[in-house]
Amino acid sequence: MKSELKRRDFNRLAVSLCFAGLSPAMALAAGPQTLMVVGDSLSAEYGIARGTGWVALLAAQLAKDKPQWNVVNASISGDTSAGGLARLPGLLQQHQPKLVVIELGGNDALRGFSLKTTENNLVGMVTACQKAKAAVLLIGMQVPPNYGAGYAEAFSKMFQHISRQQHTQLVPFLLKGIADAEDPASLFQADRIHPKAQAHPTMLANVWSVLKKML
Repeated sequence: MKSELKRRDFNRLAVSLCFAGLSPAMALAAGPQTLMVVGDSLSAEYGIARGTGWVALLAAQLAKDKPQWNVVNASISGDTSAGGLARLPGLLQQHQPKLVVIELGGNDALRGFSLKTTENNLVGMVTACQKAKAAVLLIGMQVPPNYGAGYAEAFSKMFQHISRQQHTQLVPFLLKGIADAEDPASLFQADRIHPKAQAHPTMLANVWSVLKKML
């Protein structure tokens, strides 16, 4: 009698999994998957307490809602697209992520790098991730108006162009709702570059609006 009940339970499970697009074997084989964030100080919790940045908030949300995903934060304050490109092969080999979030480019603008150099580096990162069978979410940035309207527009469009050409998902502007808030100064640290901890839930919301569809 017990064995018959077990068979019925398994059959019901098998039917449910098939409707979900999975075979029982696939479901049993599915293990933890890694989401890796490769970014700069905006993702590395610069100037704020550990555990309050948007990546840490993302890890907490996934632990609750999608526990099969493990988050690795490979972000370094001050990193550029060139630094990210140099570090990426080792990170891909070490962590073998299924999804990579690339949040780089802001420091390139601060240091006066050419847009073409930044674009080439980001394309190189996207290509390396795709060759490693990892999906990519590209995080876009914008520069302050004092950089000039022409440069600011070209910088923003660079991320859109890469996303279209490389077939990645895109968050157009990580700091939407923060840099363009009614009182942005209240949401930034004294350097006017790095958001305070209270702004990081908004950053997560900007990322999550796109990321949730990829998961």
